[in-house]
Amino acid sequence: MSMAMCPLCSDDEDIEVRATLDGGRRVVRHRCGFEWEHGGLPSPQKQTPRSFEALKARFPKPEDVDPERLERVARLKAQYLAVKPDLDSRVAAYWAKYQEVFAPDGLRTCNPQVLKDFANSEIGARPGNQATFNSAWNDMGDAAAAEATRSTIGYLLHGPGEVPLEDRLQQLLDGSKPFAMTGFKEALLTRVLCVVYPERFLTILKYMTDAGGKREIARLVYGLELPAPESVSWTRGRLILWSNDLLRTLVGEGFANQQHSAAFLWWAKDRVERSG
Repeated sequence: MSMAMCPLCSDDEDIEVRATLDGGRRVVRHRCGFEWEHGGLPSPQKQTPRSFEALKARFPKPEDVDPERLERVARLKAQYLAVKPDLDSRVAAYWAKYQEVFAPDGLRTCNPQVLKDFANSEIGARPGNQATFNSAWNDMGDAAAAEATRSTIGYLLHGPGEVPLEDRLQQLLDGSKPFAMTGFKEALLTRVLCVVYPERFLTILKYMTDAGGKREIARLVYGLELPAPESVSWTRGRLILWSNDLLRTLVGEGFANQQHSAAFLWWAKDRVERSG
């Protein structure tokens, strides 16, 4: 059977089967929301993965946003920036401290408690409950857990240059690196990137979450439908970074820092539709 392709978008990525009909036909839906009947959807294993460069080229871009939508967001941004931000005065010093901790020399010599404290802190970005990490740390003991955490952070930040950051992140997420610390996953890995690269990374620590991850914010604020991480060829590591860079470009300048930018996006997601 032929590969399903959205008749509206001419895109064959992120298509899900909604129902199986008699005769082998299926009802399928593209991420844009369009549904149609198709003769069959090939299994993910049979689809040929696209290259890193090809996938990145297909990822939504700022110019894909409807101009009217951009105008609405711009009006909300002006309204938001007219109010002086209530910034946490602890963030700058705290993040400067951990920028030193996460440098190669700092990782080798830091006290284990400094690493455990980072995983449980909400200063600058809230990673949520870290029960899995804390349980693993307690079971392993300070020395072994600290070594695993050092190796995890070190690989993310200072790993082999021939492996893109997106793919190093994915390797830590999917457990393909045996040294990866249990429970040190998406929220904490993203939080590390926020600390070390504060000009690049928004303090939105999850790609998908009911409370408002990058994918939900892209849809609600800018009307963009980003790929689901379960779809063929896309990986969560790539989607985390590419969605961050997309939102960072779209939100633009004028904010005090990336915590301020992220706070605006969370605020705007509940107001854009009503501002038309």
